[in-house]
Amino acid sequence: MTDFVNVAAYRFVALDGLPELRESLRQTTRTLNLKGTILLSREGINLFVAGPNLAIDQFLESLSRRPEFHKLEVKRSPSGLQPFNRMLVKIKSEIISFGVPDVDPIRHAAPRISPALLKQWLDEKREVTLLDVRNIYEIEVGTFAGAVPAGIDHFRQFPQAVAALNLDPKTPLVMFCTGGIRCEKAAPFMLRNGFAEVYHLDGGILKYFEEVGGEHYTGECFVFDKRVALDPSLLEAETALCYACQSVLSPRDRQSQHYQPGHWCPHCYIDPDEQLRRLIDRRQRQIAQVTSPLPGSQPYDNIRPLNVAATFDGYQLIEFLAATHPQIQRTDWLKSIDEGRIQSNRRPLSATELLRGGQRMVHLIPQTVEPPVAVDIRVLFEDSSLIVVDKPAPLPVHPCGRFNRNTLVRILDLVYRPLFPRPQHRLDANTTGVVVLAKSRRIAAQLQAQFELKTIRKTYLAKVQGHPTPDAFTINQRISVRPRDGGRRVADESGVPCQTHIRVLSRIDDGTSLLLIHPLTGRTNQIRIHLWDFGHPIVGDPIYGVAEQEGVCQTMAPGDAPMCLHHLQMQIQHPANGTDTIFATDLPRWARGLVSVEQLIAVLNESSICVSDDTVAPSMRCD
Repeated sequence: MTDFVNVAAYRFVALDGLPELRESLRQTTRTLNLKGTILLSREGINLFVAGPNLAIDQFLESLSRRPEFHKLEVKRSPSGLQPFNRMLVKIKSEIISFGVPDVDPIRHAAPRISPALLKQWLDEKREVTLLDVRNIYEIEVGTFAGAVPAGIDHFRQFPQAVAALNLDPKTPLVMFCTGGIRCEKAAPFMLRNGFAEVYHLDGGILKYFEEVGGEHYTGECFVFDKRVALDPSLLEAETALCYACQSVLSPRDRQSQHYQPGHWCPHCYIDPDEQLRRLIDRRQRQIAQVTSPLPGSQPYDNIRPLNVAATFDGYQLIEFLAATHPQIQRTDWLKSIDEGRIQSNRRPLSATELLRGGQRMVHLIPQTVEPPVAVDIRVLFEDSSLIVVDKPAPLPVHPCGRFNRNTLVRILDLVYRPLFPRPQHRLDANTTGVVVLAKSRRIAAQLQAQFELKTIRKTYLAKVQGHPTPDAFTINQRISVRPRDGGRRVADESGVPCQTHIRVLSRIDDGTSLLLIHPLTGRTNQIRIHLWDFGHPIVGDPIYGVAEQEGVCQTMAPGDAPMCLHHLQMQIQHPANGTDTIFATDLPRWARGLVSVEQLIAVLNESSICVSDDTVAPSMRCD
């Protein structure tokens, strides 16, 4: 089948009116339904176009009407399929990129040698140097016997590569390329650099094939379209090329399980685990870059939103603020109001102003410098749908309280922009461990549906004060909807229902215990409140550690003794493929040596949670 004709042509000729010429060629090729590429510059034209035979003839006839293209030499070859995806007509500084401005083939052209004469010289074994000026991957497909490769990956490298070729400037030099255009610039360059006798093959390899066949040539000729290569009969060869790494592919390569056309081949395929490792390494470098210095360490004017829920309709401003932000002293709110920093529609509000449900306000905090946080965020996993990180402490997930920019969300926004990774669950600022984020709203919606159906399983480790008597137990204790005085939620029979499953892993001689915890619900501070109410508060908890605390800061400072609560792993149904997937972190420092990996694996398996068999202490990796 030869339903299409491919034409290649170029001519170095002075051109003016390039925008008008470009538009004319666009209209002509669009009308004739041709595809390919036409490059225009002040030095000439270079084109590769394909289409039905009649349309090609009409196109060439229209070109020949212009005096500049009257003597355009065209090389034709047939193909069964359209080798180009679209039609491009571009204006460029050069029709073939070379980068040496004073090489002018229009005024200083090197002599050409015809295919017939070159064949004769080669038949006679005349002393001559054949120089292949094409790229390395093109030469791998085929070249003239005994030809010297230029050793370049791009034609712009040719001027610098000449010095390393170590050619005899006294021996006649014949240069060749695919269609001749590269030699039109390379040959004058060689003359200028001291070579006494320089020729370039007229029409290149393709014209040599057309006029004299393939004698003295080994292999096929690479072409820059879907055909990849042509044989000496100018028919499409069986040669394939990897468009990712430009490697020539053998039949065996193309049968490999690691060959996916348009993506990779056995020469450039990277194992998915290695791809993930490289991606994670890059993300870690980006995180280090955006956190040095910390985003909130430089003074800025902080504008915090305050939205009035319907339940606070008719409340005075000060009463609303005290009720919704009990962790902030009433006197501090009054000071902000007096300074005009609580505003609605840019109007400062008074303390006794009555609010409406749905009203939007802002709290202006000038010259804010946020407290430092831990930033050793470790990326555990990433694909096109999800990001999974191991969150350090202290580090808030979302903007809250004293933290707006020094948060996990803000840091990851800076790393992943223009994406906005969406955390699918919360961890307290002082809690470490797994956080799963969605890369899109669609993925987020799928994960939230799993949370609502309670099919997502979360596993925590906690070190608590005292020795719980039962080895396994469940806490079903309701928790208050809103914080009480001191900013703490508490166990409250009128609150929301909560359930936490607990298993004692070890009772330690220092009077503490290590627990494995599965929260069935996900209320704010649920695990901390349940254990505190049960009489076994988490070691290092600054809020739920003792009965009463005054002036305690909820978010600890880097370097403080840790709060011993860690989100060890999370099991979800992957939203992209529906498979059960587990993401897990290393054991926290405070838990190492308190439980063996074998014991932990056994307990997790009993709890329908899987850990990979190849886990080595003290690491916990995702299956």
